[in-house]
Amino acid sequence: MPSAQCTITSASMLIQAQYFDYAVTERLVLSLANRPARLARSASPKRSKSKGSTSALFPIPHSSFPIPHSPFPSKLMLSPIKLLLVEDSPVVTLVLKRIFESSPDIQVVGTACNGLEGLELIPKLQPQVICTDLNMAPMNGLEFTEEVMKKYPLPILVISASVQANDTQNVFQVLKAGALDVFPKPIGGLVSDYARLANQLIAKVKILSGVKVFTRHQKKMPTEDNNQIVKINQAPVPNYKFSNENVKFSPIKVLAIGASTGGPQALYAIISKLPASFPVPIICVQHISEGFLQGLVDWLGYESKLPVKIAAFGELPQAGTVYFPPEKRHLELDAQGRFVYSEAAHAAGHCPSVTVTFKSVANFYSRAAAGVLLTGMGRDGADGMLAIAREGGLTIAQDEASCIVFGMPKEAIALGAAQYVLPVSAIAPLLLAKLKI
Repeated sequence: MPSAQCTITSASMLIQAQYFDYAVTERLVLSLANRPARLARSASPKRSKSKGSTSALFPIPHSSFPIPHSPFPSKLMLSPIKLLLVEDSPVVTLVLKRIFESSPDIQVVGTACNGLEGLELIPKLQPQVICTDLNMAPMNGLEFTEEVMKKYPLPILVISASVQANDTQNVFQVLKAGALDVFPKPIGGLVSDYARLANQLIAKVKILSGVKVFTRHQKKMPTEDNNQIVKINQAPVPNYKFSNENVKFSPIKVLAIGASTGGPQALYAIISKLPASFPVPIICVQHISEGFLQGLVDWLGYESKLPVKIAAFGELPQAGTVYFPPEKRHLELDAQGRFVYSEAAHAAGHCPSVTVTFKSVANFYSRAAAGVLLTGMGRDGADGMLAIAREGGLTIAQDEASCIVFGMPKEAIALGAAQYVLPVSAIAPLLLAKLKI
């Protein structure tokens, strides 16, 4: 199944996600919680209350969600972000609506109680972002996501109690279907629990509002026997092919990949295209929230032809195996090329850090290293990719059009560290051509 191709208009703000937003630290958005709230309250129109209203039954004080003025560039916020909520619980719908409308930058244009109703509202309301629950009837959130990506490709945030750290199968199913992010509902389900997470939800919607999704359209293609088959179309990203004769062979002995926001989808797009005979080890660093790493490893292992595992201390990297660092540990190589863990200070706010691993790979493998830097916020990995480039290794950055957040690759490109800047769909073909596979 193809992965969604996206582009973002601004990649300088993101939230520190305590759940599945890949543990990206961004002080700018987090500072929202510490600023005075009076600007947001004064900017929002006063709402009248009636005895018969749902608000009276479930009183939610607006002061619970102190969202001040947006730190996002004003040119991105000329009009409020149009948001569609798809949620089968009236209480949760009310709570989420209050949270989002506490920000002057977001307008909830409609609500639906299941996927079928949501699909009917999209062409009428033309939302920019969709937030959906997972467990609904008659059309659940996964089915709804798949239909949206076929008919009206839009950024989708799944807000559900079924995307906790122990529900990784659900998480990666919806991401593969086309959702850009997930957000676990508070387990307690209290209004106060939602209030505590209000800033994070609002920041996620603001980030997703800058993403343009343009894949997963379906076309019926005639076959030779005139039967109709369904084909997923990845346009406008072409099907890249590189001729072995036209691509200079690289003596690659290891492949290192770094990613953050949007990384699972990008990693899937690359690793799922590599053959079981891939001749070098692959070392990946993905910024991911605590508790989700094993789910990512299991999912990629199921979806690819290669074994995927968490690197063991002292293990020698083996060809055709994909390795990830354990949670809260940097992954490096010792003088013999074996994996070692480091608990050094966070690099660029991250542990594990892409740059730490890339620099270690460059130090041991020198010009035989290949580094790929994928979608993500911030600049982790940029200096590491520069280290690989200075050793004469192969370096590839994901291009802006296929990134969910064009931050980390952009920083590497600015340093002159990227030899190739490619859509995510072109990275695996180039690697295979370089290795003469």
